[in-house]
Amino acid sequence: MSQTPSDHIEQRATLLDAWVEKRRQIARLEAESAELLVDRLLLRDADTRESPYHRDTIHRSMIAEYSVAARVSQGSVEYAFADAAFLDSDHPVVRESFRRGAITGAHVREIVCAGTIVREAVHEGRADAGALALYDAAAVVVAENETPARTRALVRQIAAALAGETLVDRHRRASSERNVTMRSVDDGLALISIVLPEHLAAAIMDRLTQLARQVIAARDDVEPVLSPDGLDSGENPIFPEDLDWSAPGLDEWAIFGERDTFTTDPLPEPSPIVVPADTRTMDQVRTDLLTDLLLAADPSEAAGAGIDQVRAHIQVTVAATTLLGADNRPAELDGFGPIDPDIARDLAGRNGGWSRLFLDPAGMVVETDTYSPTEGMRRFLRARDQHCRFPGCRMPVRRCQIDHNHDHARGGRTSLSNLSHFCAGHHVLKHPDVDEHHRWTSRQLPDRSLDWVSPLGRHYSDPPPRRVMFV
Repeated sequence: MSQTPSDHIEQRATLLDAWVEKRRQIARLEAESAELLVDRLLLRDADTRESPYHRDTIHRSMIAEYSVAARVSQGSVEYAFADAAFLDSDHPVVRESFRRGAITGAHVREIVCAGTIVREAVHEGRADAGALALYDAAAVVVAENETPARTRALVRQIAAALAGETLVDRHRRASSERNVTMRSVDDGLALISIVLPEHLAAAIMDRLTQLARQVIAARDDVEPVLSPDGLDSGENPIFPEDLDWSAPGLDEWAIFGERDTFTTDPLPEPSPIVVPADTRTMDQVRTDLLTDLLLAADPSEAAGAGIDQVRAHIQVTVAATTLLGADNRPAELDGFGPIDPDIARDLAGRNGGWSRLFLDPAGMVVETDTYSPTEGMRRFLRARDQHCRFPGCRMPVRRCQIDHNHDHARGGRTSLSNLSHFCAGHHVLKHPDVDEHHRWTSRQLPDRSLDWVSPLGRHYSDPPPRRVMFV
């Protein structure tokens, strides 16, 4: 029996209701997850009371274990713990709505974040003690009827009113939060986000647009055919036959030899070179101009383009055969990911400080009796590790420290099999002076992977990056 249109409508309604209910179940589970984090924070507080000197390390150890166990970033775990703590202590009405699944974790994040100024105002005595309760109740009314994005805008207004903040105060406070961040968006591209006062952002965008319009307008007026043999280039290049030989100081014999030779054997017609048309879009031109302005001040023929001014400390791993052009295997921008081999060759040609590292067992120093590794070992370790060797951490090696997996003070050898790069935050987790109930340990396995053991005795593995042939 075929289905009628009314049957289809009923099925769509059933599926929608089931999906909405499933979302409520997810929210309720998120609320339960937050309560588990609160219980863990109580244990952390008890631990810090017993060992107040290691308060920071105890917290870092907790965050690190939850991060590697759930395979999420440490920043996300930090936010989750902070939201859970504020939800438990300052937002009982929001917590109850969360338990019922009426709002999501995204709503909670916006409410807790916007409520910071109310909590600060109450703590400093600038707002009445009941302001936080009013904010809590009002925020739930908004969140249960709006998306997280709309909730963010509305609860910020509510918080500002309850905290007694004027528009000027809000803008001044927000200005202190300006920052620059970067993240990879794959395919050799990255996203740089700049948070700054709106009037400055508008001015920057306007200037980039004006400069881009000048570039686009100029390229429409330039003749793309240039002569390599002329004494000048441009729309009307000057050739030897155009010269005024009677001009004082002009010695044609010094330029062309005997004049008879020139007159009997004139220069051939120059072979034109066709310059490819500039087909960049407005967005592409603006992006290129921004790069040039940041890296080379005002870009010009004298200063060069932005890439010519790069003086940053970067590490690119590329096979020697690729660098020589024998193949086109992808190179690696260490700490970020693959890059085009042509870009790696371009960077290599612009940088005079490149050094080769050949993985020759007979010629590579793999161990030393001293505490510090040799420079050759350091180069090898930088090439091998590429980033912090704690599971999930992508901090580039240039911002990490070389450390003995098995402590040197306890007999650990300074060898490639016992050395790894760790960022400052993860390095401290294995310090010998940290209590064993909070200290992590690591050891390097024969395949160069690191086996980390958490304070709970659980093992987490960090596999080795790909084999490096050239640095």
